[in-house]
Amino acid sequence: MTNLNEYYEDTDYKRPRKKKRTARVVLLAVVALVLIAAIGAGAYLFSLARSFDTGTTKLENVFPEESLRPVKTPEAEGAVNILLLGNDTRATDNGDENFASLPNGGRSDTMMLVHLPADRKGAYVTSIMRDTWLDIPGHGKAKINAAFAYGGVALAVQTLEGLLDTRIDHVAAVDFEGFKGLTDALGGVEINNPIAFQQHLKNGIQFPQGVQTLNGEEALAFVRERYAFKDGDYQRVRNQQLYVKAVLGTLMSKETLTDPAKISDSIKQLAPYIAVDDTLDAVKVAQLGATMTGIRPSDMDFFTLPNKGTGRSADGQSIVVPDMAVIGDFAKALNSDSVSQFVEDNNL
Repeated sequence: MTNLNEYYEDTDYKRPRKKKRTARVVLLAVVALVLIAAIGAGAYLFSLARSFDTGTTKLENVFPEESLRPVKTPEAEGAVNILLLGNDTRATDNGDENFASLPNGGRSDTMMLVHLPADRKGAYVTSIMRDTWLDIPGHGKAKINAAFAYGGVALAVQTLEGLLDTRIDHVAAVDFEGFKGLTDALGGVEINNPIAFQQHLKNGIQFPQGVQTLNGEEALAFVRERYAFKDGDYQRVRNQQLYVKAVLGTLMSKETLTDPAKISDSIKQLAPYIAVDDTLDAVKVAQLGATMTGIRPSDMDFFTLPNKGTGRSADGQSIVVPDMAVIGDFAKALNSDSVSQFVEDNNL
C-alpha cells in the first residue's frame, strides 16, 4: 500500500515544557475580524455583509453523509463548533498525486476546532497537530493530514467528528496571504518580539528583539518562519500567538471600532482569502457576532488536542501520539457544553 504520509515533512517534534495556551492560532484572527466587524459596524453592516459574501469562496462537499455524523446532544444545543483550516497557496505538490490540498489548491497546514459555548462566556480553540496519529475512516491509522489526500475536507471532518463524537457546524479555510492585506488595512500591527531572528531566505527580513510595528509583508514572514529556530514549529506557534494577540488588540481597540472605513477595508482585504461552507454566510456571522459582544481576547483559551508527545509509527513515521483517555474527557465536555470545566480540570 502506498504510504500517503511520505509527502509530509518528517519533523521530529520536541515536546515543549507544558504552558498555557500552546496552540497554533493564526486563524483565530479571521474569526475575530468578521465577528468584531459584525458587532461594531452598525449601519454599515449591510455593506460589510455584501463584501464578505461576494469576496469569499464557498467550499463544497465539506460534510460527510448525514448517516455518518453524530447528532448534537440536548446539553450542547446553542453551542457552535467551527473547524478552521490553515491554507498556504504557496505550497506545491512536487508532482505527488497524493498531495493533501484544499479546493483552492493550497496545502492544509493548520487545523483548529473553535468551540463557542451556548452561554457565550468565552471561546475555546483546540489546535490539532498535523502529525496526530488517528483512525481515518476507511483507511486505518494515519496522520490527520492524510485525510485530505484520501477524501478531502469531508473526510477530515468525519475523522474529527468520530474522534470527538461531536458535530462540527461550520468549516472555514484561510490562506495565510490574507494576513498581509489585513495588517496593512489596520495600519500595521505592533508586537514585542522576544527573540531576534532573520527570515530563512537570502536577504530575508530581520526581526530584532523588542517592540516593533509590522507591515503586511513583515507580518506574513513573521508568522510563517520556522527554519530560523532550533525548535522549529514550536517557536512559529509562539510567534503566531504573539501576532494574533496583537491583531485582536488592534481590532478591538476603540480607534478601530469607531472607524467604519478601517473595518470595511479590513473585510475587503481579507475576504478573498477565506473559503467557507455554504451555510457560513454574512448573516450567520452577524448572528454569531451579536451573541459574542462580551468576549475579549482574555476570555479565549487556546490548547492543543491532548497528546502524549511524539513517537514513531510501526512503519517508522514521526507522529504525535494522541492521549485518547483525555481526549475522551474532552469529547464528553463538548457534548455536555462544559469545556470551561475541562480546561480548568486539566490546567490548560
